[in-house]
Amino acid sequence: MSNELDLRQYMTIIRKRLPFILILVLLSSAAAAVFSLFFKDPLYEASTKIIVNQTQSQLTTGQLDLNQINTNIRMIDTYKEIIKTPAILDKVEEGYPELGLTAEQLAQRIKVSSVNNTQVMTLVVEDTEYRKAAETVNAVSKVFREEIQHIFKVENVSILNEADPTREPGPVSPNVPLNIAIAFVVSLMVGVGIVFLLEYLDDTIKTEADVLEYLDQPTLAMISKMGAEDSGQDQSRKKANKPYVRGELERVTVEK
Repeated sequence: MSNELDLRQYMTIIRKRLPFILILVLLSSAAAAVFSLFFKDPLYEASTKIIVNQTQSQLTTGQLDLNQINTNIRMIDTYKEIIKTPAILDKVEEGYPELGLTAEQLAQRIKVSSVNNTQVMTLVVEDTEYRKAAETVNAVSKVFREEIQHIFKVENVSILNEADPTREPGPVSPNVPLNIAIAFVVSLMVGVGIVFLLEYLDDTIKTEADVLEYLDQPTLAMISKMGAEDSGQDQSRKKANKPYVRGELERVTVEK
């Protein structure tokens, strides 16, 4: 029974300050939408796929070496780290000055991923311009294909697909619906937390139940607050109960 009472009290507290919570949620959601649409620069994403395949000797003989394939799969994690090292990115900076990016800037923009138990890597680059993102990811892929052969003596690294700079895809960021949803949830939690905090800090006594709970004393009497209408009705009631006085003109009516 006490749990039901506590839940009822919580709902009463929320209902009492519901306008505050709604205003906070609406303002936060609107601010997230405005920021996402007008103040955050859109980001475009371009990607390529690279496969570390069989050696040239295996391709010539037509034989599949399962151990070699497993080794190539395990080496993918190593290749993912090598792509972001100066051994590759310094070459990109030197060979493609038109990109205007340093090795450190390239390392921050490149994302490398792979599917488990495959020899395929995916390179992704994000930029405020899709053409530049496509040109950057293509440049990194080509330099990696050339340099990895000297670093690990890998004989067959292929680029499965290159990014097309002529495409006009939509931006991948900002995600306006997602940002609004996040702002809605966070502001709702913050609003409810503020409401309970204000209720916790409010130590004033407002009802008979508060008197009994905090003072352990019964309520003897209550003074009600009178409004303007109540005051007017009280004055009319006093005039109606006032005795007649001879010569008084207030209650005299004239018939036509």
